[in-house]
Amino acid sequence: MLSKVFGAGFFGIEGYPVTVECNANDRLPVFNIVGLPDAAIKESKERIRAAITNSGYFFPDAEITVNLAPADKKKEGSSYDLAILMAIMQCSGTIPPDFSFEDKCFIGELSLSGELRGVRGALSMCIAAKENGKKALYISAENANEAAIVEGITVYPVREVRELIAHIKGKHEIAPASFDRHIFDMSVTYANLDFADVKGQTRAKRALEVAAAGGHNVLLIGPPGTGKSMLAKRIPTILPAMTIDEAIETTQIHSVAGCLPENISLLTARPFRSPHHTMSAAGLAGGGKIPAPGEISLSHNGVLFLDELPEFSTQAMEVLRQPIEDGKVTITRVSGKVTFPANFMLVCAMNPCKCGYYGHPTKKCTCSQTDIKKYLSRVSGPLLDRIDIQVEMPSLSYDEVSGNGAQIESESSGAILERVNRARDFAHKRYSKEDKLYCNAALTPSQIRKYCKTDAAAADLLKKAFDRLGLSARGYDRILRVARTIADLAGSEEIKAPHIAEAIQFRSLDRKYFGS
Repeated sequence: MLSKVFGAGFFGIEGYPVTVECNANDRLPVFNIVGLPDAAIKESKERIRAAITNSGYFFPDAEITVNLAPADKKKEGSSYDLAILMAIMQCSGTIPPDFSFEDKCFIGELSLSGELRGVRGALSMCIAAKENGKKALYISAENANEAAIVEGITVYPVREVRELIAHIKGKHEIAPASFDRHIFDMSVTYANLDFADVKGQTRAKRALEVAAAGGHNVLLIGPPGTGKSMLAKRIPTILPAMTIDEAIETTQIHSVAGCLPENISLLTARPFRSPHHTMSAAGLAGGGKIPAPGEISLSHNGVLFLDELPEFSTQAMEVLRQPIEDGKVTITRVSGKVTFPANFMLVCAMNPCKCGYYGHPTKKCTCSQTDIKKYLSRVSGPLLDRIDIQVEMPSLSYDEVSGNGAQIESESSGAILERVNRARDFAHKRYSKEDKLYCNAALTPSQIRKYCKTDAAAADLLKKAFDRLGLSARGYDRILRVARTIADLAGSEEIKAPHIAEAIQFRSLDRKYFGS
């Protein structure tokens, strides 16, 4: 007897439909799975056999051949267990031969007892099933809420094989999982994280406000203990809330990577990834025999924070260059080419030298000039050129740390976020006719010429800065992008001289630390 059931797999973050064909002949008992299965799928034979018998059903004493189509595409993971089991059970007669699987998709890993376990990439596979015309998806209860985010397909949470067979035979109804995206609250509360906690560092806070309003990359440089990491961790508190489309795309990436938090069906907080400086280039970009997302892609729609930037390997730092420009990471392997989205805000922090006290007003630096140059030169010019805002964070005085003296109270993240949202809304109206242009950092050279209009004084100031600072064409564009954001924060459609002046100040470290 021949049966055909539909499942799904994923490659990169894109799901694809898989047809599970099962043929059973009355011959010596053999169980084979073909169609380029990996080790996890080959081992599923024992899981499926035990799940069927322990659920109280008959496993056929026959020659069973299962084919996973398309047969030329490498399959991996345990998500095909349920579809294979359903195909075998129809061949054995447990499921009536006239039962139609045409508009149904089955995804899930089996335990030996017949219970279903969750799998990676449920959201991507559900999207693929819907696009392939499926009307119903039967999936592990662990993944049901995640899959239910997709509109236009009914998702049934399955806990065990017996429950599913009873549902198919009409003896027990499984209630579909539901997700109402229209009432889902995208606002996020960050416990114990607020800009008001950071004392002093007014200029750095202003720089991060500009960065959040325009989606710009930032480099914070200063001695140990000045609050670089503390400020960086609070950046998500001043970033606009994610849209539902951004949340779904972010959830897809984390689901495929297997790092979706437990009991979370949709990520609504912007990711904040902070990899250790010992991480390899492959760990940042992603990789493996069948490529998986790296830290760059896991920070998509959020923040990638690299603390102690010069301590990262040269290969790890240089792998950032192309994703910053393109907003995506492409990985080529024998199994195929995968592109992961990587639209992130890069935030870097570093000390001015190996000991950390070069230029400190009270503590003496123990590094020689050669050591300082060698340390700073670990950060390449092309990478620095891609960082829009570079700000120095000086050490704090006693009055700033203790709160004594006439000190202005630090602003809360909520107050800064209001200005950021206002600036983003101001920019969105200007870009309403542009396709997928969400922030000033993403402006192309042609869009810069169109939207970054300066007055005469601003143009003259920019010309002088270009000559004196020895800017590259990319550096010139980045100053205009930052100035465009500063103008948006001020509610000005035209870029004026003060906006250009502030944007230039955010590039001054090029000369102090990295220039001649």
